[in-house]
Amino acid sequence: MESKRRADGTANTTFAPFRHRIFLGMWIAAVAASFGSLIQTVGAAWLMTSLSGSAEMVALVQTASGLPVAIFALAAGAIADTYDRRRVMLVALSMTFVVSVILTVCQVAGVLTANLLLALTFLIGCCLALYLPAWQSSVSEQVPREDLPAAISLNSLAFNIARSLGPAIGGAVVTIGGAAAAFATNALCYLGLIGVVAAWRRPVATNLLPRERILPAMQTGLRYVWLSPRMRAMLVRALAFGFGGSSINALLPLVARELIQGGPFTYGLLLGAFGAGSVVGALGLAKIRRRQPGDAVVKYAAAAFGLSAAVVAFSPWMVLTMLALAVSGLCWVLTLATLNVTLQMAAPRWVVGRALASFQMILFAGVAGGSWVWGRFAEDVSLSASLCLSGAVLAATMLLGARWRVPQTADDNLEPASTWTEVELRAEIDPSTGPVILFVEYDVSEERVPGFLAAMTELRQIRRRDGARRWTLLQDLADPEKWIERFESPTWADHLHRYGRGTVADREIEERVMAFHHGTDAPHIRQLIARDPVADGPKPTRDEAPAKRLGLFAIKDIMQ
Repeated sequence: MESKRRADGTANTTFAPFRHRIFLGMWIAAVAASFGSLIQTVGAAWLMTSLSGSAEMVALVQTASGLPVAIFALAAGAIADTYDRRRVMLVALSMTFVVSVILTVCQVAGVLTANLLLALTFLIGCCLALYLPAWQSSVSEQVPREDLPAAISLNSLAFNIARSLGPAIGGAVVTIGGAAAAFATNALCYLGLIGVVAAWRRPVATNLLPRERILPAMQTGLRYVWLSPRMRAMLVRALAFGFGGSSINALLPLVARELIQGGPFTYGLLLGAFGAGSVVGALGLAKIRRRQPGDAVVKYAAAAFGLSAAVVAFSPWMVLTMLALAVSGLCWVLTLATLNVTLQMAAPRWVVGRALASFQMILFAGVAGGSWVWGRFAEDVSLSASLCLSGAVLAATMLLGARWRVPQTADDNLEPASTWTEVELRAEIDPSTGPVILFVEYDVSEERVPGFLAAMTELRQIRRRDGARRWTLLQDLADPEKWIERFESPTWADHLHRYGRGTVADREIEERVMAFHHGTDAPHIRQLIARDPVADGPKPTRDEAPAKRLGLFAIKDIMQ
């Protein structure tokens, strides 16, 4: 295994994160849980082929599993960023265990119908939606930053090790014990992960700021991702790849039954081939990423995946189909792991849960929507035509790189850094009071204005991305060298949160702006807070008629 030397002389290899006990324990437990999840997937997909012969219903099993992530991931990401991630993970895992037990009991009792199977699969997907952002964003709390890319690759490897063997084991379990045995195995496999997470003593950072409310936190996360061009590009590529690549897993039970003329064990072997390719991709990811830029990896993987889907569509031979599926698995993990690593390295810690949730939401939306589309097309036309068309769509996503290019992993310092000195307050302020308006005054000589404006363009994006509203740059007509930056936060609490989101990399841009200020002192900063004369003024006595809320604030409420 190639290694890269650290500053302290130790080797930084793919397996370096295993030196950290909590990561190793979590990884082993995650492998077991992934085995259970895939065994349950085999049981559910194959059971659906007997409960309903419809290709659309079979494909909807994957839709029911992925759709909750698309719907609830952003809320789960906000929860992961604002609450104790360990507790969030425990709640999600415990709920998964309970639903898996209910699924087992229903199948044993003989009351499980196609619709009930989809409903319970949907509930398990909801638990997964809550768990994933907390788990993925907690990796940075288990290993140091220099080990983070390797840790993310190893987590992908954990799932794909299970994917390479779990489906075949799942097929054997279903063949011997039926779907109920697969569901029960899934429930038992989650117990180990619950125990490891419960034993984890997560480092708790001191936070003096009030906790963000979930809805505003979701809006902040969306705002950050939308105003970050690099993240926007990764989300577009994830959506396109998830939509086109969803056909393989969604239609694989039908491939096993109709094209290969096999049973549940055959289906498990086909899934295992896909997983084996994924393992190879996860092990080789670090080496490939050192030799190829992320955009090239995603582009060529999409083309190869599309070609392999066409091979699966027309292959009547088990061995050829398994080889094509191995290529598909390799391309799948290379693409998603590349996007995941790039996104985590480019997101500050305060928003990483919501950034990952946005990625998962977009990816699973593509997978869920694509699963339904390809299932419907297979039902109306043919299975082979559906696989071929999905492969063509996936190959066409290569063209997206011209507009939405996957960036190189950022080396920016994303550690938090406070840049402005807070003004000493002479009165207590309720956190819900607002808006808070800031004015920053710069003195810039005329010949330096073009460079100043270019730097302010970058600073504007940072301010807005971190939560500033109504950003404006003003020039004083009476004194053309006087420039005033104006922006606001909805409330005092939002202002404090925005103030605490700046990173060291952001500070470098702010210092670049400061360099254009030629005043003897630092730029003058004024913080103002809006006051409502009715709400904040003296309260009327009982004998006085209540004051009518008119004027500026009423107009402001209507206009907004």
